[in-house]
Amino acid sequence: MRRFEGDLSSLWRFDILPPIKRLSWWWWWFIIILPDPVHPERSRQLMVLWSTKETRSVRVNDHWWLPGSRMSIDDYRGHVLPGMVCAWWYDGEDMFEPARMTECRIAALDDKHPLWPGEGKGSGGGAVVPILESDLSFGMSSDMSKMWLSFSKDSKSDPRMPNSFYAEMTPWWHRPSTATYANNVYALNMGYDILRIHSMKARVNIDGHEVLGSAYFQKVTVQAPSVPWFWGFLHFDDGTYLDWFLPHISGSMTKKDSRPWSKRDTIRWPSNARGLLHDRRRDTTEMLETGSIKLIKPAENNALRDSDGYKLPRFIINLKNNNTRVSLQVRATSRAHWSFDQPTRGGLTSHLTYNEYPLEVEELEIIDSQEIRRLRDYEWIRGNAEHAWGILN
Repeated sequence: MRRFEGDLSSLWRFDILPPIKRLSWWWWWFIIILPDPVHPERSRQLMVLWSTKETRSVRVNDHWWLPGSRMSIDDYRGHVLPGMVCAWWYDGEDMFEPARMTECRIAALDDKHPLWPGEGKGSGGGAVVPILESDLSFGMSSDMSKMWLSFSKDSKSDPRMPNSFYAEMTPWWHRPSTATYANNVYALNMGYDILRIHSMKARVNIDGHEVLGSAYFQKVTVQAPSVPWFWGFLHFDDGTYLDWFLPHISGSMTKKDSRPWSKRDTIRWPSNARGLLHDRRRDTTEMLETGSIKLIKPAENNALRDSDGYKLPRFIINLKNNNTRVSLQVRATSRAHWSFDQPTRGGLTSHLTYNEYPLEVEELEIIDSQEIRRLRDYEWIRGNAEHAWGILN
């Protein structure tokens, strides 16, 4: 596979759905997964997010963000938006969070825009360029053969983390490296618009040292209250890709802080999780429509803990369809957490805590009509999980 495929026509646009006050939320999101030479069962990870929101104000962690203006779109569909670039870096031991949290104007344009350097093809090439002295851009070449990402820390970042990252990402194989697009609109223009590339090969230069890894990308518009969810994905050494998803309603919707292990987060509805498996060995894509996700608090006293001293979770995930059954147990090796507080109606403030967990796979079974595959059948498996609570509206 020499170029990215799929419908990439909306990659640089956030005007697909009309904005809704307090609800519209737009972002581009990369997570780059790299081997950890010290702990081979773990991974190093870089997350970078370019985001904006239709709101007068929102507090991100302890920082109040006041957009002050709305998104502007020119005659060539170029976007300029008030936003933030946020990131974290996990080196296999320590979570550097935030690695950056920078307010800025962000420009987005496709390769047919007059400002694009050279002649574009209009098939998906383009770039997102924060208007800063630092290069925090990402983009796709006009021939669709690669994406790039440039990131550097700022003066507020932890001095122990690397100074700069530059990644080039190329297609892995046709199923996970073909963009998937989903759009759904409910009542009152609420809905979502999501574009994903599930896995890519990544060649990453970190302060002059080159590392090979993988990457996941998504571009998202959400126009609805953000309810709690579980989500996660795994990249396998042979190119296999697995993810799982469970949005739900629970007592955790009433939480107003970032502390885990609340008694409110025990009963969840619906309880049926879904997943996706791009199976490299079979060259198939399995939609896993039935499943469950269990959140486990480790009982051992020497369990891994986050930077606030809380025990990090395990997840037990079971997914299946008529052809394939997947069962796995993963444990979080660190935690990045972001807290959002947004003024809403009647002088109230809504809250969302968004957690990301680098993962270590402890157990795995993939069962189909031909064989049973287990953890030992793969050289490495690396990924990340999310758990969010609260409700932002």
